[in-house]
Amino acid sequence: MRLFHLALRYLHSLIIFARHPELGRVKTRLAAGIGNEAALAAYRALLAHTRAVVAPLAVHKTAWLAGDNALATATEWAGFEQRPQPAGDLGQKMQAAFAYDFTRPVEAAVIIGTDCPGLTTGHLTAAFAALRTHDVVLGPAADGGYYLLGMKRLHPLFFAGKAWSTASVLADTLADAARLGLQVHLLPELQDLDTVEDLRAWQQNPASANGPALPRG
Repeated sequence: MRLFHLALRYLHSLIIFARHPELGRVKTRLAAGIGNEAALAAYRALLAHTRAVVAPLAVHKTAWLAGDNALATATEWAGFEQRPQPAGDLGQKMQAAFAYDFTRPVEAAVIIGTDCPGLTTGHLTAAFAALRTHDVVLGPAADGGYYLLGMKRLHPLFFAGKAWSTASVLADTLADAARLGLQVHLLPELQDLDTVEDLRAWQQNPASANGPALPRG
């Protein structure tokens, strides 16, 4: 019976990529417009929002953390499995995180970052639900990337040959899925928050009334 319960625990897995909140080391593009102190406050608000959104999910949660001494100081991720982000570009880091999870009895794994103030528990619940009937789920970001990626097994092609942090990432990933013959489910498009323009766009969005409290752009 104990083995059965252990297996159930890992049926679904959530991967969260985050940075340790350090002045001058987070949200550098946003800081160029609002200053380091305000950018750090914004990032702390986004971290708190992400933790609140994932809290209700009955899935295994791993926080992959970047930053000096991130694991030693990551009290905000208490209760999560914590691992240091591996070396490499974003694709290599994500592939390593998915590969780590799929060494365990995981039926579906989803990855998110901490940059999306519009993300809700409902989006995450919908992602895991979609993976019952689809091979891949993607959450399109307004900048041409994605805020969420989910799959039922590792597809290394998704993490190779991408110009990360550019407007082509989502389209290139969808093209990869088509080449592999995979069924893809798309979640609603959301806005990542990386620049002052993103901050202003979010603050003009009606959904911001229920989102994290962020400094004015």
